[in-house]
Amino acid sequence: MISIRKLFKEYVDKLAGLYPLEEAESLVIWLFEEFLGKKRMDIIRDEQIEKLPEALQDALDQLLKGKPIQYILGTAPFYGREFEVSPAVLIPRNETEELVHLIIKENPGEGLRILDIGTGSGCIPITLSREMNHPQVFAVDISPEALEMAKRNAFVHHAAVDFRLLDILKEDIPFENLDIVVSNPPYVRYSEKEKMHQNVLEYEPHLALFVFDEDPLLFYREIALKAGKVLKQGGKLYFEINEALGLDTQKLMESLGYSQVRVLKDLNDRERMVVGLWIA
Repeated sequence: MISIRKLFKEYVDKLAGLYPLEEAESLVIWLFEEFLGKKRMDIIRDEQIEKLPEALQDALDQLLKGKPIQYILGTAPFYGREFEVSPAVLIPRNETEELVHLIIKENPGEGLRILDIGTGSGCIPITLSREMNHPQVFAVDISPEALEMAKRNAFVHHAAVDFRLLDILKEDIPFENLDIVVSNPPYVRYSEKEKMHQNVLEYEPHLALFVFDEDPLLFYREIALKAGKVLKQGGKLYFEINEALGLDTQKLMESLGYSQVRVLKDLNDRERMVVGLWIA
């Protein structure tokens, strides 16, 4: 028989060289829940298992190589649901959950028309479709592979979302009379790469992450310009942003005709969201 507690300590010790201790412990618990059906209390009680699944050891080996656990398991949690993910899409982040929650909280109306630009796994439009009051939800992305994954996630979560292939830098938005446009576009400057965790750089799609230092607000400018053509009077544009560019993003939106532009902080007191009203 194999001691769960000893196995837990062995795995944490192996991961501790790559991750902070608390993160290493969380990762091992995540693996145990997935492959052994064991939770933290089972470790405390030092339950025993007869055999170690090969898949568990394989997952540990991939973690030791730096592969994000969400890509190993093929799923990531977001706003109470599990979403299929792969290296074709970004792993959903906590800040994006906060942006989605803000949209839900601020927009209780029924039948709102909502567009997500750069949808990736589809976590934003799918969540809005399920959590808001009978909205009409649209989503676009430049990646066919990402769109196929987003469609699978929408099917799993019974969400009605109209997905379209679109390059927002080259094409106009094919929807009209929108109440809300939301986007989490590329915003990490190439000069900031050295600050990022190695597993993000090695495994997550750079197309969805990085923007040139010479024009870090490229996507924000294009989206804000094109959103202004399709938003209703009083419609709202929501962005997730680079925390170092909050004021710059606010000024950009104001210069393009948006009113009451707000830069908002996340739970970690970092400026990570901007919202503005379209009143042409």
